[in-house]
Amino acid sequence: MVDVGAKPETARLATASAAVRMSPATLALVTGARGGAPKGDVLAIARVAAIAALKRTADWIPLCHPVRVVGTDVALTPAPQLPGVTVRVTVRAFDRTGVEMEAMVGASAAALTIYDMVKGVERGVEILAVRLEEKSGGRSGTWRREGAGEGKGQPGKRSAVTPSPRAASKNSLVSKQRKRS
Repeated sequence: MVDVGAKPETARLATASAAVRMSPATLALVTGARGGAPKGDVLAIARVAAIAALKRTADWIPLCHPVRVVGTDVALTPAPQLPGVTVRVTVRAFDRTGVEMEAMVGASAAALTIYDMVKGVERGVEILAVRLEEKSGGRSGTWRREGAGEGKGQPGKRSAVTPSPRAASKNSLVSKQRKRS
């Protein structure tokens, strides 16, 4: 594991997303439009699964530090144009390391739970694009996926929005070292 003991504790935030594609008929069951899914309230169970999983990220991911999560938001949105459900998990912490993995584990667990809840109706459900949308806090500053939050479900380009001064000077140093080689 990376030693984070000397790093200061700071506010951290990360948002991850996923998409779960299914047939329109299965989506109608998920939303309750056709009486609901046989296993119960898909979105409620997926929300609980996301929160439970993100709190145990260090158990899921080898070499991942346990992080003090102080808050989370889980948004599960029916998306008829997909068709399916979009998942968005935001995690907040006050710690020495980031919460990107917690957000991605939460999004993954929600997506997997949606699959589990409807697999008896449709085995061909797909989990798409589990990815980091944005993060803030810590030495590297703020990063946001280009087009994040637009809700279009399209992959965005990566872009560093606000690197911290320390990260900028580190990148400058790496550039200078490359020029010397």
